[in-house]
Amino acid sequence: MAVPVIDNRTARRLFLDRHLLLRPQSGTGKGRDLDQLLHKLGFVQIDSVNTLARAHDLILWSRQTRFRPSALMDLVAQTRTGFEHWTHDAAIIPMEFYPIWRLKFARDEARMRARWPAWRREGWDGEIETVLRHVADNGPTSSRDVGTDEQKGSSGWWDWHPSKTALEFLWRSGQLAVSHRQGFRKFFDLTERVIPRDYRTTHLTDAEIVDQGMSGALDRLGFGTSGELAAFFEIATREEAKAWCKQALGSGRIIEADITMADGTLRRCFTTSEALDYAASLPEPSSRIRVLSPFDPALRDRTRAERLFGFHYRIEIFVPEAKRQYGYYVFPVLQGDRLIGRLDAKRDGKTLAVRAFWPEAGVKMGKARIAGLVAELGRLSHLAATDTIELAKIWLKV
Repeated sequence: MAVPVIDNRTARRLFLDRHLLLRPQSGTGKGRDLDQLLHKLGFVQIDSVNTLARAHDLILWSRQTRFRPSALMDLVAQTRTGFEHWTHDAAIIPMEFYPIWRLKFARDEARMRARWPAWRREGWDGEIETVLRHVADNGPTSSRDVGTDEQKGSSGWWDWHPSKTALEFLWRSGQLAVSHRQGFRKFFDLTERVIPRDYRTTHLTDAEIVDQGMSGALDRLGFGTSGELAAFFEIATREEAKAWCKQALGSGRIIEADITMADGTLRRCFTTSEALDYAASLPEPSSRIRVLSPFDPALRDRTRAERLFGFHYRIEIFVPEAKRQYGYYVFPVLQGDRLIGRLDAKRDGKTLAVRAFWPEAGVKMGKARIAGLVAELGRLSHLAATDTIELAKIWLKV
């Protein structure tokens, strides 16, 4: 049987539709509606940089403009329909996925015990029981509450004081859970006091976990290689991912397809017949211009995004200012099924200050497109809590 070939435009639209960026999304942006949004995305990455809005807030707002930041933290701290842990980075994840995180807890614990003695200050492993007892006795605990007699100065993420390291170890290994945040500071409590019982007592085999993780990734990506599917939740190993794809292909659950990349080359991926049928019926995309977070799920796999959209993107936070090509924290900009440029903007008091917009090669900035970008900035002002938009004298870099 011939392997189907999917043109680039169709592939982009399927991918963006699965990421809820192809069409307008209705809803309230809170409560059950936000639960459904989080479920469809699979997770939302958390990041502390707040030049305009925090990454997780912009990710959700770009899909549902009625979303407001307090609603996401309520899922973790109040309704307990989401929990905080790691995918490829810190993220808020639908609570229904908690049972498949057990494998990640076990593997992270083994990895930390093997690697952290060489990476962290000495003595952290000796603080594990002390920290666990403190949390059990005192309830929600932050890193400020433990190791009060330890030197707290740090030269980086690798140089935590021993009790903070123990606290993070207990969280990463699943013995503690994030109960809430104050500002951006995490507070941890015993897992049994945070995670609802039904999710804590659901036990799956490793094979069931890999199956749910891989099939869930394929549902949310639309298509992908075994490595891309494994990297989505970072639960299955690459070897497990290859074995799952082989078995699922043999049983007819998935098929192979050649996806046309932005440069015209073909990339063999896995998908489903249902996804391809669905892709063929997708409507024209929304014409709305959207400002995306640098950590948007559609862009988190930078290599995949570059192959699919021809959009090369890097965050330049750690690049010396004189060597930056664009800026400290530049936002990708999407219109329809194309990434059309990048925006350098920041919140300055009550002003949304736009320093520059660089359109991609071949993107013409006519009056309608400029008006669409300015309209998006107006919408974004509500999230950023600004009331004025200030355009630099020469902000359009054409």
